[in-house]
Parts: sequence; C-alpha cells; structure tokens
Amino acid sequence: MHSTLGTTTQYLDVTGGRIAYDDTPGSGVPVVLLPGMLDRRTVYRHLAPLLSAAGHRVVTMDLRGTGESSTGFTDHSPAAIAEDLVALLAHLDLRGAVLVGSSYTGATVVRAAALAPERTGGVVLVDAFIENLPLNAFQKALFGLAAPLVTAFPGLWGSMQKFYYPADARPADFEEYRADLARMLREPARKAALRGYLKGDSAPVGWCEAVDVPALVLMGSKDPDFPDPELVADRQAAALRGRKVMIEGAGHYPMAGRPQAVADALLPFLAELPALPALNDEVTR
Repeated sequence: MHSTLGTTTQYLDVTGGRIAYDDTPGSGVPVVLLPGMLDRRTVYRHLAPLLSAAGHRVVTMDLRGTGESSTGFTDHSPAAIAEDLVALLAHLDLRGAVLVGSSYTGATVVRAAALAPERTGGVVLVDAFIENLPLNAFQKALFGLAAPLVTAFPGLWGSMQKFYYPADARPADFEEYRADLARMLREPARKAALRGYLKGDSAPVGWCEAVDVPALVLMGSKDPDFPDPELVADRQAAALRGRKVMIEGAGHYPMAGRPQAVADALLPFLAELPALPALNDEVTR
C-alpha cells in the first residue's frame, strides 16, 4: 500500500493494534510529524516535501484508529499515543529526532520527549493544546455539542474543517482532502476512535516540566480554537522555555494551509540542532 506522501506505508505493531507510518530518508535532523485528532498523517502532504528537499529524514505517523492505522484501540489519550511514538522512535533507532505535534498531539510530543529524552532533539507544537487552558465559547460548543454529533454523524467533521482553514489559506486540494477525511470517519470501525478522541483530555497539566530540549511553538494567527492565539503561543513557549513564531493568516492547520511559511519557521530551528547522520540516515524497511 502507498500513501499520498509518495513513500510506501509501513506498519509497527504496538499495544492494542498497529500504527501506520511513512519514512523518507535524509541525512539531516530527523523530523517526526504527528497529525491532530481525527486527522491523517497526509495533513503534512505539503510540508513534508519541503523538509525532505532540505535534506531531513521525515517520518509521518497515523494515530490510533485513524488513517491507515488499525482500529480497535481502547485508549486514544495523548499518553497512549506518546507510547506509540516512543516505540516508533526505538523501532527506527532515531536519535536527536524533532517531534512535531499538531493540535491534540501537542501534549503527545511533550510527553514523548520526557519519556525518551535520549532520542529527542527538540519539540515543535503546531496550533497545539498543552497545559489545560479555559475553554472559549467555540471550544465549549465543539466538545459539548459537537462531540456526540460528530460521533453520530462523522461527516460533520469534514464540514467543520471550513472553520479551521480560513478561505484564503486553504490548499488547492482542500475540498478533496476534507471529503476523504469524512469518508474515513464514516467507517463503522472508527466510532470507538471518534468517541475516544472527542471525550479525551487533550492537554494534561504538568508534562512540560520534564522536557529539557529546544522547543518551537508555531501558531496560526487566525486559529479559531483560541480567543487570542498569540497569547496562547507565548504561554506555551514560556512553559517549554522555547520560542514562538506566528504564521500570519493561517488557521488551525498551517502545515497544510501555509506550508511554506511553516517550513520557513521550522527549517532554521532544525538547522540549529546537531545532525546525527550515522544513526539516522538509514531507513528501516
């Protein structure tokens, strides 16, 4: 089976099922990209080639119950996904990897960095949730009303993507992508994953304290999930003792809506970190 990222899909058996991932070779700092909840690793389809072109090894991973990963998992928490991520780092024998989390998986990469410091070179958050913040009206509506509705009518998630991508920050394949996302979530076996993600705690408090690697916070200036996106980015950067970059005009998924701007922020961060080609250049097949 082949992913739309242009590499052959590979699989790793983990507790409760198997995880799908892509692995594109490169001699630079390895980058592991995780999508947000109810999304697929192909959300990075426009960013990953830019990182690969710069020489980086790029790994993208589907989450439990979504994309090409198996269904049937009983735990869809950020902590459980962090265990999968740590297992993948060990499986690929990555060292100094930069872990990139989007939205729900911001907490996941923070947790993984604490669990596997010997394999983690940095952490990058993309419009992520870490360290619980008070919910705004939109978030309350999303998790209070939308959660049961999306579980009952999975196609709603595809429609909701319009809220997360400003009209002038949508990729050319936006309509096709969101239609495919809705089709995936309509599969009966996905219902457990839907419930698990929408009812989970996406931002456990206290995990940042154990992270001791360079951190970068990327935030879309028009992210509707946050009443003041820049304030949230400042707080996250402070919690991780890192720095922030605002992606102007982007919504909740700047890696798809503004991939070049994200690459322009991410590549200098990667350039500051030491590459370990002897350990990271060979791709496990």
